[in-house]
Amino acid sequence: MRENVAVNTLHDPTARGFASDNYAGVHPEILAAIAAANGGHQVAYGEDVYTARLQEVMATHFGPRAQAFPMFNGTGANVVSLQSMLPRWGAVICAETAHIQSDENGAPERVGGLKLLTVATPDGKLTPELVDRQAWGWGDEHRAQPGVVSITQTTELGTAYTVAEVTALAAHAHELGLGVHMDGARIANAAASLDLPLRAFTTDAGVDLLSFGGTKNGLLFGEAIVVLAPEASTGLGYLRKMDMQLASKMRFVSAQLIALLEGDLWLRSAQHANAMAARLRAAVEPLDGVTLTQQTQSNAVFAILPAGVADRLRASFRFYDWNEATGEVRWMCAFDTTEADVDAFAAALRAELKA
Repeated sequence: MRENVAVNTLHDPTARGFASDNYAGVHPEILAAIAAANGGHQVAYGEDVYTARLQEVMATHFGPRAQAFPMFNGTGANVVSLQSMLPRWGAVICAETAHIQSDENGAPERVGGLKLLTVATPDGKLTPELVDRQAWGWGDEHRAQPGVVSITQTTELGTAYTVAEVTALAAHAHELGLGVHMDGARIANAAASLDLPLRAFTTDAGVDLLSFGGTKNGLLFGEAIVVLAPEASTGLGYLRKMDMQLASKMRFVSAQLIALLEGDLWLRSAQHANAMAARLRAAVEPLDGVTLTQQTQSNAVFAILPAGVADRLRASFRFYDWNEATGEVRWMCAFDTTEADVDAFAAALRAELKA
């Protein structure tokens, strides 16, 4: 019997691009946490000591009523959250660019059985006025009934809601009898950008349920639903199982989230990613032919490039088109992006613009 057989490395571990923070590897401190949680037996399906400890850690960030439900991924967290907040005939008001609308292959509607009511926004952010465009039709059996407002922090366009914006939006939604869900896939980047604790723009601002993101901030896998207002949600435990999001070896999801949140790893990693995006923006903004389209408030930079430049640049650096019709692209930085990565990318872009 062979022992200590390692997997052959099949990629260049020094290669990094600007396509997505999901491309990044696992933070070494997270890997160490997984190893520390290994060995021996722990009760499965969340009855382990790590998941119990996670409840205490989440409470320090979101308040004593916070309840954490570890999940496999962000789509699952969003779908299960929204299902728990709505009846079968319910509808969710969200931005047209929201991840639940544009990047989850219809999962909230196909799996969750919920209707999404979208609103066009210039910067990815909803406002009370924009919510009102879809907040109508209650009692009309021909229309899906609005029941939740879902916002993304940071948005798909890299912008961050301020405390005042979330508070005003949540207050308006609650006045209308709507719950408030936050897709926090990049919530750490928002906190780093705003220089605020997590609860300032969630619990204290009136958010009811949060999908807490970890994968984009250094985890191997795993997110969590954090219930901030228990009265706004029902049946989460059952829904998590029904939607195939109940991890049998949950201790390994919880251990990662503990390592991320018990100290300041979540903030250090997000601050670094944001700083690299700011460095990238500063490097490319003066270049002739580059038009920046959104504020850089997190770890994303959006820009329009001349025809052909993006395709040539992708020969060396992977990144995605955001709007092929306009030539808009998106560049993402991660916890492991280096200054040298940014400078090399900016130099390559400069060369292609002159080609």
